[in-house]
Amino acid sequence: MPPYPRFFYPFLPTTLNTLLLCASHAIQSSHIRRGHPIFFGLITFFAIIEGIITAWLVSKFNNNDTYPSNSYRDRLKFLVFVSWWTVVFGAAHLTSFLVASTNFVSSIATHLGVWALTWLFWLAGAASFTAALGGGARCSHSSLTYCSQLVAAEAFAWIEWILLSVLFIFLLLIAVMALRRGDSLGGGLV
Repeated sequence: MPPYPRFFYPFLPTTLNTLLLCASHAIQSSHIRRGHPIFFGLITFFAIIEGIITAWLVSKFNNNDTYPSNSYRDRLKFLVFVSWWTVVFGAAHLTSFLVASTNFVSSIATHLGVWALTWLFWLAGAASFTAALGGGARCSHSSLTYCSQLVAAEAFAWIEWILLSVLFIFLLLIAVMALRRGDSLGGGLV
């Protein structure tokens, strides 16, 4: 017995096929060729901003040994790592896509693997840092040192996670369409 009402059953396969057909028209190779560099440029740009802010905060807190707590220290250092991880892999995927879009580094499988892990890193980093701030700090009512910079780091972490969520949805659609065509995930995005 399907988990949905019986009268929906005849419509589901048709609806799913229609959705995938619409998605395949929306995600054509020309759109991927145009959108990939723009999107990865945005991801890399925001990761650089986050990396600079968090590295500056770690430097300032290390110089004065004034971390509000060990949880701030650990979570800030994790965000520094995730930021520069994203910069390295974002630049690598951007470059490999522009130079040779059909090689394995530019494949659907590599994109899915690297960016799924990166998505998890950003989710863990942004959520744990938000928890350390107590759900977001109000700097006018807070005695935190570098409060505005901490809030900016939190905001850019969530922006990065949202961008990666959108990327991951597109990658899953591209992977499903490739498998439906009979292509392997080891092939290029276009």
